[in-house]
Amino acid sequence: MSIRREGPVTERLLTLLREHPGTDPALAGGPFEPIAAHSPLTRREAVAIFESAIQSRLQDLLSRELKDKGLTYYTIGSSGHEANAVFGALLRPTDPAFLHYRSGAFMAARLRNGHGETPFFDAMLSFMASAEDPVSGGRHKVLGSHSTFVPPQTSTIASHLPKAVGYARALQRMERLHLPAPVPFDSIVFCNFGDASMNHCSAQAGIHAAGAATLHAQPCPILFLCEDNGIGISVKTPDGYVHQMMHQRCGVKYFTADSQDLPGVHAAALEAIEYVRQRRRPAFFHLRTVRLMGHAGSDVEANYKSLDEIERNEARDPMLAFADLLLRTGAIGKEAMLALYQDTDERLRRAATEANARRKLTTVAEIIAPLQLPRTEDLQPVVAGHEQRLAVFGGKLPEQDARPRHLAFRIPQALTDLFAAHPNAMLFGEDVARKGGVYHATTGLFDTFGAGRVFNTILDETTILGLAQGMAQAGCLPFPEIQYLAYLHNAIDQIRGEAASLQFFSNGRCSNPMVVRIAGLAYQKGFGGHFHNDNSFGALLEIPGLIFGVPSRADDAVTMLRTMAAAAAQHGKVCVFLEPIALYMQKDLHAQNDGKWQFGYPPPDELMPLGEGHTYGASDEDVLTIVSYANGLWMSLRVQEKLRERGIKVRVFDLRWLSPMPIDQIKAHARATKRVLVVDECRATHAGPSPMILTELCQDPELAGCRLRRIAAQDSFVPLAAAANLVLIQQDDIEAAALKLCAEEVR
Repeated sequence: MSIRREGPVTERLLTLLREHPGTDPALAGGPFEPIAAHSPLTRREAVAIFESAIQSRLQDLLSRELKDKGLTYYTIGSSGHEANAVFGALLRPTDPAFLHYRSGAFMAARLRNGHGETPFFDAMLSFMASAEDPVSGGRHKVLGSHSTFVPPQTSTIASHLPKAVGYARALQRMERLHLPAPVPFDSIVFCNFGDASMNHCSAQAGIHAAGAATLHAQPCPILFLCEDNGIGISVKTPDGYVHQMMHQRCGVKYFTADSQDLPGVHAAALEAIEYVRQRRRPAFFHLRTVRLMGHAGSDVEANYKSLDEIERNEARDPMLAFADLLLRTGAIGKEAMLALYQDTDERLRRAATEANARRKLTTVAEIIAPLQLPRTEDLQPVVAGHEQRLAVFGGKLPEQDARPRHLAFRIPQALTDLFAAHPNAMLFGEDVARKGGVYHATTGLFDTFGAGRVFNTILDETTILGLAQGMAQAGCLPFPEIQYLAYLHNAIDQIRGEAASLQFFSNGRCSNPMVVRIAGLAYQKGFGGHFHNDNSFGALLEIPGLIFGVPSRADDAVTMLRTMAAAAAQHGKVCVFLEPIALYMQKDLHAQNDGKWQFGYPPPDELMPLGEGHTYGASDEDVLTIVSYANGLWMSLRVQEKLRERGIKVRVFDLRWLSPMPIDQIKAHARATKRVLVVDECRATHAGPSPMILTELCQDPELAGCRLRRIAAQDSFVPLAAAANLVLIQQDDIEAAALKLCAEEVR
């Protein structure tokens, strides 16, 4: 038995081509006549689809050969899935396509309608990880096309379904709002995946969100294609599983076909595409197919399949049935088909030779260029006209109100200003519309801007963040809300694996700009337990290219939101705005009714410098710098006052930005005071920024004589009631740590 199955699979197809008896006179017909009675697919169209399928098959074979030589790095192929070329041929090049990694034939067919691509050469540049790859710039072997609206996907399982639904949901919303879109408004969204991927929660979230849109009478023109090959790597899918799961799925129309019958696939695909395009409703297409030559080049099917199983599977190679049909009907002659096979192989090999000679990524700077954050001077404030601002604020501008206000009062004002300035801005999440949010942070926005721009979603964070990505790629500026920080962890891959990676894997040519608002952190006076009192955002800190900020006070919230909106709208960045729940309604700082934690509304064109913190009470006599953020900052300022009463002068530094973090500013303060106390309200182990800060300070030789300490919360979830105070940092803890550090000698 041959462990490597490339040879047997190839030889079976070539034997059929060489030994085929040729055209059956009873089935012969002209090039523009249907190739089968049950399908409108013409012989000429069928040959074009076969050309795309052959290209995909030979790319797979060549990638494995080149991998053996150490020239390529990726061998997950599309062999057995070539019937998806039908969808590549039938869909418009302006129908956005979110693809699974076994879509080589789809892309080959799609790019026949491209604009300037060189499909053979481009594919080989991608296989060779060349910096000249027009899609990812050598960062990954991806399927994509900027001219035909195929955003690049890496080895995705199902995480692309929610954002595909988001794009579909955006189209009619943008049409009603008269917003420009990158594609015609009658476009549909295509999204394919495998049967095993359908088990993933992200897949179910996407399918469910599409069905829910139907029940809510909301347009969602998306065509899901499930390519059912019966196995996920080595784990078999139960017979009939996809059909049983989907043929009566609420709100989603079901279509099915078998790749052994390509004309039948074509006929059903035409019907499904027409249904979605005309009805503006989601459809699910179940395509039965096979997977050939294992999951990837390193996968040995013989480890989990018998030879009989493998050979039975290979006998169902759709290319065999397709080639036989073309030859029997006279759509193409045997010699012409063999010549097509040979010519395609030679063209790919020439392209591979040339691609291998093209340059690779060789510097860190070039690799991370798409992840670079904009400089503050590259951000421009966008402010609506005076009359428009008066209209949305009810005749009185917020900066004209001399009364200071708290955090929860200023956030909706900031959002109102931004929505007036950005007509494509949309805010959505759970309870954000008429209710105005659980903490009233979106109060008034629904009444001012309407249901087209401020709307509730179903209760699912994966859907919320998926909608944000798809809507952003369609041309909107989303402000999705995650109701509590703990809820983000249900769906963080939509930020980490999808949203924040798109610029990187598209070499900066694609983006999904957004400002994700999250209510979070602890100190809520015993309310809610760990799901509502969550003190961990460490998972956000490790995401490359993310802008992440935490305002502690009302005016900072306004300017930070403006900066994030500018970074998203002007530079395509994904931004996270974490709002400390315990400070939403905080008005006082040192004493009851002192009103010292309320602030005015900043001038409408004022931004917060990106990556710049804020210093409180610095003097040349300071002996300590306290570094903190959010609730820790508020407590640290109270400690600062108490230490001053003892004659000890300290400064307090508010990080404000957690990414990019103001490390240089912290170092400058460390050099000035020789002592640094980091007050990190998150859990001690990898939950907040203090490990990163101390690592940076410890590595700096200029700070070798400084005393560095931190205090952080206990490694515990937050319990209810007064027990929460036992695991969270308290003001007395900060004061005690500061006094102890001030007593230590410095060099």
